[in-house]
This record gives sequence, structure tokens and C-alpha cells, in this order.
Amino acid sequence: MGLVTFKGGIHPYEGKELSMDQPVKTLLPQGEMVYPCVQHIGAPAKPVVKVGDEVLTGQKIAEAGGFISSDIISSVSGKVKKIEPRLMANGSVAESIIIENDNQYNTTEEFGKERDIDSLSKEEIRKFIKDAGIVGLGGAGFPTHVKLTPKDDSKIDYVIVNGAECEPYLTSDYRMMLEEPEKIVGGLKIILRLFENAKGRIGIENNKPKAIEKLRELVKDEDNIEVCELKTKYPQGGERSLIKAVTDRELNVSMLPADVGCVVDNVDTVISIYMAVAKSTPLIRRIITVTGDAVNTPQNFNVRIGTNYNELIEAAGGFKSEPKKILSGGPMMGQALFNTSIPVAKTSSALTCLTHDAVSENPETPCIRCGRCVSVCPSFIVPQLMMEAALKDEADRYEKLNGMECIECGSCSYVCPAKRPLTQGFKQMKQRVNALKREKAAQEKKKQEEALAAAEKKKSEETKASEIKKEMAEVR
Repeated sequence: MGLVTFKGGIHPYEGKELSMDQPVKTLLPQGEMVYPCVQHIGAPAKPVVKVGDEVLTGQKIAEAGGFISSDIISSVSGKVKKIEPRLMANGSVAESIIIENDNQYNTTEEFGKERDIDSLSKEEIRKFIKDAGIVGLGGAGFPTHVKLTPKDDSKIDYVIVNGAECEPYLTSDYRMMLEEPEKIVGGLKIILRLFENAKGRIGIENNKPKAIEKLRELVKDEDNIEVCELKTKYPQGGERSLIKAVTDRELNVSMLPADVGCVVDNVDTVISIYMAVAKSTPLIRRIITVTGDAVNTPQNFNVRIGTNYNELIEAAGGFKSEPKKILSGGPMMGQALFNTSIPVAKTSSALTCLTHDAVSENPETPCIRCGRCVSVCPSFIVPQLMMEAALKDEADRYEKLNGMECIECGSCSYVCPAKRPLTQGFKQMKQRVNALKREKAAQEKKKQEEALAAAEKKKSEETKASEIKKEMAEVR
């Protein structure tokens, strides 16, 4: 297969050379471990432990709070110290389980046991994935067992492994493709067991030739698995962009990948599936890139979920100069931090520390209507007009402009010569539109309930009047 891609996109400075050649280093935590009950899309998990309980590595400490939710597993052994609200990377606070690490890392009896994959049913595979607490590790955090349970297994044509890693500076997926490619292929084979009609595709950008070569060698004798070399372009790793590039199928905001016959999972998610199903090892670790020109030794770390970010900074040699901006994630889609004393969560990917803050150093100026934002938008919408609607709080107009199709990739903000905060405006406007929809739905529900209550009252009154009339007739 030749080089494939999507229409639109940008080519930002990659910054990957800072950490891409450093092997992943295992870091064992030293301080207390913090496990927010919100580490996924959907309902918060519910604690199943209480203060004072002793826990083991691999033990469930919070259970899924609904169908779209995920279990949370302890990554260390120790004692439950507190259950209280703690700060997360997005600036919100969430109920969290705090465990005092005993540094013994004693495990549950089942932890690490080999399983015969060929003997497992589809239901067993999905259950093992659910029990392992696996969510999408590309950043979205959607519960993986739900994603792997579409309405009809037979209608899935492609299982796509997302190895694009298009976000600048991040190299964790790249290192895993070099260091643990067998687990990627093994995990993909497990997923393919769930979808008898599906073919496996591993999408990797062509700025990672070593990874492409290594995985192609591993799958050369596999009839239904192929490595797709992708053009290096941001946001090539976006779910819609990747599906378009690999299969030429398109989906919009109202659709799921399964609606076009696809399932997409990140490289590390696939590795985690392999570890959960084949090795009885739940999701207790993340591969985190600590990078940026403010860091002494940019590095990828294999770190236990719940570890404080400050331990990662210290392990990377600290700062060589004071960072002007620290991001959880990369510079395109990451979130700026005002406090680094937060825990590594399932959705954590990187800590990017920069000596310059490009946003504050380049103040916003009026739009010059150059059209660059339109030319790079991978969703084929018009950011200039959408921003006008957003600034005027015109929710209906924003929807009519297909603003809800925005994937918040940041491409428009990146190319804007006026340095307008387009993506931030769209993110807020989408929240506003969704809030209005919820409000409208609530009002409609209330009206229906009131109409039903009025009808029942009227029926009751009519029945009562009829009974009175009947009684009077009998008296006469």
C-alpha cells in the first residue's frame, strides 16, 4: 500500500528528536498514590474500598459506575489513606482514592498468570478487558470493552491500530513500537478474534521508518494484517482522519467508527489488551513522555498510574531553565497546567515543558480573512465564520455552520496569522450548544410530564364527576 493521508492538516515543528532515541525507563513511585475516580469518558467509578483497607497491586479499588464507565485498579500495594477530592490535569477536582505505597508491590493471586488465548470465547475476552480497566490510551479515555462490543460483530471490516502519534513532542507510542512490537501484534490478533470478518491495519506515519520496518517484518506472514504507511501530517492520528486515510471511509460527529465498519485503538491500548487477556495484567501503568526545551533529560517513562507528576520531572533531571508553560499532553491538544502536583491517570500521555509561551508572546489581532484556517481544517468547515458566531453567542448559527463537526485539533489556531484563539472558542461554544440542548430536552420532558399530569387530573375529575352523577341517579 502506498502513502495514504487525508485532506487538510498542518506540519508543525515535531520536537520528537528530544526523546525518541531514549529507551523507555521504568520508574517506581515513592510517594502516596492518587487514583481519581474520573479517568475515563462516562460515569465516575465508585470506590469499593474504604479508609484503612489493605490493598494489593492489581486489586480493583473502584468499580464502573455505569455501562459507559471503567474499573480502576491499584498499581501498588499498601493501605487506603484517604478518599477525598483531588486536583486533576484539567483543573477540576474529583473524588480520589489515596493509597499509602508500602513499596512492596505485592500482587493479587491472579496477577501475571498466562492464559491460553486460543481457548477463550468472545465474552471472556471482553470480560478480561473490562476487568482490567482498559480505556482508550490515545487521550479520549473511552472504555475499551464498550468500543469492542458493537451491535453487530460481523459488520466490522477493519481493526485499525493508531500508531500515527502525530502530536508534536510525544514519542511514547514510537518507543513501544520499537521495544514491544510483538505485544502490539499479539493484541491486534486478540481483537481480530472478536470480529471474524475484519482485517487488521496498523497505521504509522512515515517519519517513523524504524517502527514501520519492525512491524512489517513481524506481520509479513499474516494474511489479514497490514502496516499502512501514513503521510506525516497533523492531525493524522485523529480517529476520523485515520479512518479516511486507511479505508477512505468518512464519518461525522453523529457517527461512531463502528457505523462505517471500523474499530480504532491506540498502540498502547492494544498492548494493554494483550497484557490483560494473555498475561492477566490489568491497566496499572502508562508510558509518559517528559519533554520540552526546559527539561534537562527528555525521556519516556514506564510509570504506575497514580504517581505524582513531580516525581517524573525529578526523574527527568528537573528543569534546566524555568518553564514558561507546562502542558499535560502535547502543544496542539494538551492542557496548560498551573500545578504539577497532580497524579498520572489513564488518560495521561506527556508532560511538555517549554521555555516560551507562544500564546502570551503573540497577542491576538483582528481577523484579516486570509482563509488559511479553512484550507487546513480536516473537517471541511469554516473556522472564521464559526468564530464570529461564537463571539456573538449565536448557538443556532454555530450549529448551522456545522461547528459541532470541529474535532478541536488546533490546526486553525496554529496557522492563524492573527493568533486568534479559535480552538478555545469552538470548545467553549460546543459546550454551550450541548448545554442548551440538555436544557431544551429537560424543558420538553417537563412539558410532557405536566401535560401527562394534567391529562390524568382531567381524567380523574371526569371519573369522579361520572361517579357522582351515577350516585345521584340511583338516589332518585
